[in-house]
Amino acid sequence: MDIVNHIHTDQEKFQESEYFKEKSKERYKIEAKNSELKHRHGYDVVTSSGLIGMELQGAMAIVPVNVKRIIKLLDKME
Repeated sequence: MDIVNHIHTDQEKFQESEYFKEKSKERYKIEAKNSELKHRHGYDVVTSSGLIGMELQGAMAIVPVNVKRIIKLLDKME
């Protein structure tokens, strides 16, 4: 397959850069947390209407995940 578009060539060069490789090594952590939010805490489907409802649903999903992380970090400190 030939890369015709210069955008694809630029992206290919970017993916070979050290910056991209370093960021890619950290991405799995973020993806795991996103997956937990979606599958365990209902962040995948909006169940309420309006922007305020969506914001509340997001907060109700994100807060417990953060509390779990804080508890885990506190347990490590002891």
